[in-house]
Amino acid sequence: NSALFDDGAKLARLAEFYARRLLASGCAFDMLFGPAYKGITLAAASAMALAGLGRNVPFAFNRKEAKAHGEGGTLVGAPVAGRVVIVDDVITDGASKRESVEMLRAAGGEPAAVLIALDRMERGGVEANLSAHSAVEDFERAYGLPVISIATLTDLLQYLQANADPALRASFARVSAYRERYGV
Repeated sequence: NSALFDDGAKLARLAEFYARRLLASGCAFDMLFGPAYKGITLAAASAMALAGLGRNVPFAFNRKEAKAHGEGGTLVGAPVAGRVVIVDDVITDGASKRESVEMLRAAGGEPAAVLIALDRMERGGVEANLSAHSAVEDFERAYGLPVISIATLTDLLQYLQANADPALRASFARVSAYRERYGV
């Protein structure tokens, strides 16, 4: 839950992971976009971390509700242009990412990738009709965009299993059961 990164030090560390992963991916990009609401903070912090690593890029985000006064509209920040990376915490069903792709294209941007913290490796769809593929795979197929993740559910399970902390090891069974039911 990215909302648990609720102070400057935690957020700065998370943003550094985002920035380093994006640079390591080799993805060509010109700016970042953060979908409301969690993506806003993540995109802004990631832009700061990228600047600290020598790559200064603009960022923008959207509002859920358009403003009629002030700067108005739903898009805030730098003008959308060039290759845009969408920054968010996870992909659940892909709905907000689909909206972001359409919004960016309508604004003249070219979506380049989606950058997330955790690929939960869970099947897309609703429980009564789950896809044979992960939500990430479904999104990549539908939009032809790569989804870049800092970590995957497999990484998390390996970490939990290898950790000596009893509380973390206890989480292994719950996360494994979740993956059995919903994962690919």
